[in-house]
Amino acid sequence: MNTDTTSNILPERQAKPKWLRVKLPTGKKYTELRGLVDKYKLNTICTSGSCPNMGECWGEGTATFMILGNICTRSCGFCGVKTGRPETVDWDEPEKVARSIKLMKIKHAVLTSVDRDDLKDMGSIMWAETVKAVRRMNPEITLETLIPDFQGVERHLDRIIDVAPEVVSHNIETVKRLTRAVRIQAKYEKSLGVLKYLKSQGQRRTKSGIMLGLGETKAEVIETLHDLKAHNVDVVTIGQYLQPSKKHLPVNKFYNPEEFKEFEDIGLELGFRHVESSALVRSSYRAQKHIL
Repeated sequence: MNTDTTSNILPERQAKPKWLRVKLPTGKKYTELRGLVDKYKLNTICTSGSCPNMGECWGEGTATFMILGNICTRSCGFCGVKTGRPETVDWDEPEKVARSIKLMKIKHAVLTSVDRDDLKDMGSIMWAETVKAVRRMNPEITLETLIPDFQGVERHLDRIIDVAPEVVSHNIETVKRLTRAVRIQAKYEKSLGVLKYLKSQGQRRTKSGIMLGLGETKAEVIETLHDLKAHNVDVVTIGQYLQPSKKHLPVNKFYNPEEFKEFEDIGLELGFRHVESSALVRSSYRAQKHIL
């Protein structure tokens, strides 16, 4: 039995298939929001990450904001965020994020962050303060928090649960066998434990995401879906991994639309409340629908 976590990750770069070609965002709502983002220098993952779904999400009043800086303490092989020593925490950030959401007239906001293993609270206090500030300034808003694992420390997770976002998301990212290669400082079982703990403490909606194309097998993807369901996850997103740069893990395979549809069907058969599965799906894609 082959136990090498990287043996299925090929070094060759592959050309993107036609179904990954993205049309430039258009529409009145997108143009208005783009103007606000540029004028006030608002920090959204949508723009900084060049998300392929930006036009659709903005048109529906959804946007994603990253807190706690843009330098991560971890060095995952798939992620384009910078790794290194993070900057000092900006305690004005909760108000800045809240104002940005108000200016953009966002109806559903997704908050995410880099990992801050350098902080005693791992950033969980800033997370809670940001949710509170956003709700104060935008009382009608609904929220999803896409959180790091906080190393599985329950008192940090409790801070997220206490401010009661409509959805709490934590991404498993890949199958168990590839976790060490893909998420170098993370553990598969720890992520499952985080998701299970959130639900056990009364979180109404939990969510997780998987990237395909890193060398996983179909059986491993299905096994991961079974694991997420066994840990009471409500919503799953499944998308295509795209290599951010030559320094990152290469794409092993581009899955076609029929394969994504098959995984969606399997997920729904397992009983997930929602499954978003297609090449361009990202964690916050159609996020506003996951609160229902």
